[in-house]
Parts: sequence; structure tokens; C-alpha cells
Amino acid sequence: MKLVVLGLSLSSSWGNGHATTYRALLKAFAALGHDILFLERDAPWYASNRDLADPDFTQLRLYASVGELEDWREEIAEADAVIVGSYVPDGVAVGRFVQGAARGITAFYDIDTPVTLAKLERGDFEYLSPEIIPGYDLYLSFTGGPTLRTIEERYGSPAARALYCSVDPEAYLPIDVPKRWDLSYLGTYSPDRQPSLERLLIEPARRLPDRRFVVAGPQYPADIDWPANVERIDHLPPAEHPQFYAASRFTLNVTRADMIAAGWSPSVRLFEAAACAVPIVSDAWDGLDSLFAPGSEILIPDGTEGVVELLSSTTTPDAQRIGQAARARMLAGHSAARRAAELEAYFEEVADRPLLTPTIPEIRIRSEAQ
Repeated sequence: MKLVVLGLSLSSSWGNGHATTYRALLKAFAALGHDILFLERDAPWYASNRDLADPDFTQLRLYASVGELEDWREEIAEADAVIVGSYVPDGVAVGRFVQGAARGITAFYDIDTPVTLAKLERGDFEYLSPEIIPGYDLYLSFTGGPTLRTIEERYGSPAARALYCSVDPEAYLPIDVPKRWDLSYLGTYSPDRQPSLERLLIEPARRLPDRRFVVAGPQYPADIDWPANVERIDHLPPAEHPQFYAASRFTLNVTRADMIAAGWSPSVRLFEAAACAVPIVSDAWDGLDSLFAPGSEILIPDGTEGVVELLSSTTTPDAQRIGQAARARMLAGHSAARRAAELEAYFEEVADRPLLTPTIPEIRIRSEAQ
């Protein structure tokens, strides 16, 4: 099939988890024999940080404005399926254009579902608005569980389906390198994640001054009081993630507040770390135990004291067993190939029922103002 994807970014992983998600999924989808075109808004902050400018599994094309999508109308119209992703700049206008132009299946891929729904409740329609949700044949969600029913019943989606993030096991492998850190964290700064980072890494670092910690990721404010034994790395490109994880005795997964509230919202970093067979320390949320078994495949400590205890008492053989068990679980259920097969099945499911008649008439966008 021919697939067109309009996503936040494929070319740059700087400051976002979308790029690695799209890379893993679309590489695996292309391996099934499908042709893919990825359209990315040319943003200056990504232009200066592109770590995959010429992918070999999809065409990648940049556009400067919503108006320039007119140049891709024919490709969008002829595609068997078109996906619009969350956080795409001018996403509502992009969605209207796609729904008016596409003759195949249209889907919204929400890599930020709880955040998106919270924004809709506030009347914040930055990249999605309620009136265009029913016009997408599929609502692909990073969040599963009860949220899917909410999307269908409250917002009128004809088919909301979970499409979790995944990992390319060829890119994320266990590596035998010396351990540099006792506990690591990889993630862009987010105000609602910071209290958990304080509780589960920064405060344990203060209590264990002889242990080594690291936080990798951009946009952290300059006024954070980092303990002396916490190393900072501003940005780590995906190619360096496996070595980063491998150099960690344990790695931390911290979840955004909206995603904790919704549950069933794994992050891509969770699966990446598992693929590298590094034991994961995580905050708790509903649905996590459906992905990894607490205690044997993932560690869920009770706050600062729990982290201090596990760093002090977990033996190397026990940590290795937990890491290997997490990798086995990831390979069985959370590989990119598994997600690509799920996406293919969702398209087949939608194709078996009459597609929606677009409620938004075909429009030709001449300028941003229009």
C-alpha cells in the first residue's frame, strides 16, 4: 500500500520522542512491502539538529507552511492511507486539508494522547479540535485502556485503537561496556515530570554521594540544583542511546502527569531501555503491569527510600536477570515489527467497513490566512 505520514519530525530527535517512534514503526512497515512518504514541517530547531536527514525506508520531504501542502495534494489523494500526527504545527488546518483531499483511509496518530485530551478539555486546539476527530477513520493512540472508549464515545471517533510506541531491536541491543552510572535518566525536561525526577533520582543522589547518576536531555532550566554526583548531558542522539543505557546499572522511566492519570501510556524510552536489557526503575501507573511484570521485569520503588534501597542492595546477577527478562518481554510484544503488523491490521479492519464520507469539503489552501 501507499502510505503518507504528516508527523512532527522524522529527521530530528532533538527535544522530542516522535522521531524515534516514527523511525522504528515506518522502517518495520516498509519491510512489509509498503511505500511511504513522510512530510515534515521545516522547523528551524529541527533543521539545526537533524540526525536522520536521508532515511532509506521512506521518502522524507519538508514543507515550509500549510499552504505548501497543496504541492502534495495528488500524493495524499492517491494514498491508500494518510496519517496525521499529534503536535504537527497547524495540525487542525493540516487535518482539514487531509480529510478534504484524501480518498483513502485517514488516521490521526496521537503520540501524546492524555496531553491531547487534557488540551481538548481546556479548549486548547493547538493541533487537534473536536470537530475534526470524527472525520478521521482511525484514531491511533499511544494510550490504551479506558481512554479508547472516551475517544469514541465523547469525541465521536469511529475507531480508536491503541498503537503503542515500539523499538527497533536491530538498533537497540545489549552492549558490554563498563558501568559509568548507578542510575541514569534520558528525557527532555518537562515541568510535570520534574517532581518525579527529583524524588526518584535527584534526592537519591543526595543521599548516596558515593554513587554516580546522570540526566541526559535538553531544555532543563539553569536554576535546577543538581547534586555534584549527577552528570548532565544536554542532548543524546538515538545512535548513542544503547551505549548510554549499557553504561547504566539501572535506568529510570518517568511519566508525565496526564499519562499517569490516564494509565496504559508507555513511553518509547521504556521499550528502548528494555531492548538494551538494562533493569528499569519506574514510577507507577495503571496498565504498567500489563506491559512488564513488577519485580521480575521492572522495578517500581516506593519513592526516594525505595530507590536508595534497590541501588544499595540489588546484586549484579539479580539486576541482570531483570534486564534480560524485560528484553524478552519487549521482543515478544513491543518490537517495531509487532507494531507495524498491528497498524496493517487496523488499516485492514477499516477497509472492511464503508469509509467515512468526509464532512469537511475539499479545500485548496493558498495561504496561512486561508
